[in-house]
Amino acid sequence: MDRLKAYTPRILVVGDLMLDHYLWGSCERISPEAPVQVVDIQKETTVLGGAGNVINNLLAMGAKVNVLSVIGDDSNGEELLEMLENSGADASQLVKQEGRHTSKKSRVIAVHQQIIRYDSESKNDISEKSENELLEKFEKEVSKIDALLLSDYGKGVLTDGLTCKLIEIAKKHGKFILVDPKGKDYSKYKGATLITPNKKEAIEATNVDIKDEKSLYEAGELLRKSLELDYAVITLSEDGMAIFGDEVIKVPTVAREVFDVTGAGDTVLASFGYALSCGLDIKDSALFATSAAAVVVGKLGSATVSLDEIDMYEHSLRSGVASSKIKTKEEIVELLKNFRDKNIVFTNGCFDILHVGHVKYLEVAKSFGDMLIVGLNSDASVKRLKGKNRPINISEDRAYVLSALESVSFVVEFEEDTPYELIKAVKPTVLVKGGDYEGKEVVGSDIAKELRLVDFVDGKSTTNIIKKAQL
Repeated sequence: MDRLKAYTPRILVVGDLMLDHYLWGSCERISPEAPVQVVDIQKETTVLGGAGNVINNLLAMGAKVNVLSVIGDDSNGEELLEMLENSGADASQLVKQEGRHTSKKSRVIAVHQQIIRYDSESKNDISEKSENELLEKFEKEVSKIDALLLSDYGKGVLTDGLTCKLIEIAKKHGKFILVDPKGKDYSKYKGATLITPNKKEAIEATNVDIKDEKSLYEAGELLRKSLELDYAVITLSEDGMAIFGDEVIKVPTVAREVFDVTGAGDTVLASFGYALSCGLDIKDSALFATSAAAVVVGKLGSATVSLDEIDMYEHSLRSGVASSKIKTKEEIVELLKNFRDKNIVFTNGCFDILHVGHVKYLEVAKSFGDMLIVGLNSDASVKRLKGKNRPINISEDRAYVLSALESVSFVVEFEEDTPYELIKAVKPTVLVKGGDYEGKEVVGSDIAKELRLVDFVDGKSTTNIIKKAQL
C-alpha cells in the first residue's frame, strides 16, 4: 500500500459517459387513472455513471484523470461536463456532437425498490468527425499518461475503428491498455494489455460454457490467445478472479457483506489500471483489485473506494499481522479522513498485562461503533502513573498483543499522562472509560459526542495478577 501512495499515476479514460439520475420517494396509493403506483418524490440525486464511475474510482484512489469521450450538445451534456469538472478530472478534451443525446438513466425508487427506469440517450456510433477529433486529441495526450482505460458500455463511443486505433497508438508508446468489454465480438480489443469480462460476458464472447475449472481455463486461454492479450482476466463474483498469462493465477476474495454489485466492474477496471500504473505486478494488482471490489459491493449504489478503505479492509483480513494495526498519531489522522461518516470509538489505558477483564471491556467498547481505536500509554507515561516498577511489558509488546484482538481496529501510542491531544486528533464519536469513572471528569469528554462507561470484570486487574505472581 505504501508503494501505491508514493506515486500519483496519470490515467486516461475513454468510454461511454452517462448520468445516473435517481428520484427517491414513497408510495402509499394506486393512481385512479391507471393501475400504477403513485410515487411522492422527496429527493432527487444525480451521479456520474458508465465510464464516469471508473473516473470517480480513480480519483478516489488518488490518480490524476484525463477524460476523452463524446457527449451531446444538450442540457444533459452540460450537466455531465460540470460534474466532471467539479470532480477534479480533466474533461477539457470532451467532444460535443450536434444532434447526439447525452446518456441519462432515470430511476424512480420507492421504499428501497426501483419502480421504473427510463433512459434518454443515443446508442448509435459516434460520427466519423467525432472519431477523428478524439484520435487527434489522444495522440497529443498519450505520451503524458501511464495507462489507457477503455470503459465500453456499448453506447457508440468506442467504435470498432476508433478502439483499434487507440490500442495501436497506445502500444507504440508502451502504455498499459485495460478494457472493460461489451458485446459478443471482442475483436476490436485485440492487442490490449488485459480485458476484464465477468463470467457471463466471457461465456458470451467465447461460446464456452464455464461450469468448472477446465472450461474456465479454456475460455481464458481462448480470450488471451485469440486477442493477443498480455492477460485475460475473468472476474468470478464471490469467487474472486482468474488471470490468464504465462501462468494461470486465481485470486480469491472475501466480501464481508454484499449489499449491491452495481459498479463492481468499474472498480475492478480502475483499480487494475491504478495498481499497474504504480508499478505493481499482475498478481499484486489482482489482489488490490479484488480488495477494492470487495469494499464496493459492501456499499449501496455505484460506489467508489479509497486507498485507506482498501487498506483497512486488507487489515481486517490479516488478523495474524497485528502490527498492521499499530499507527502513529499522524498516520491515524490521515487514515480517518475517509471514515468521518463512521462511528469512531476511542478508549485508552496502559494494558500492561492483558487479561480477560481487558478483553471483555474492549469487546463492549467496540460494540458502540464501527471501529475502535485504543490509545496506549507509552512506557514513560506508565512509569509516571504506576510507579518505577511498571510497565511489566514494553509498549511494543503491549501494542502488538492489543492489535491481535478482533475488537481492536487500531492502536496508537501517546507519551503524555492523558490522551487529550490524541483524542483531539481522532475526534471520536464515542469515548469509553471504565465504570470507576462514574461521577468523575473524563479527559476528552468535551470532544467526543458521547461518553460511555463500561464496568470492569470483578477481581480482574493487572495489579492483582502481579501480586499473585509474587506470592
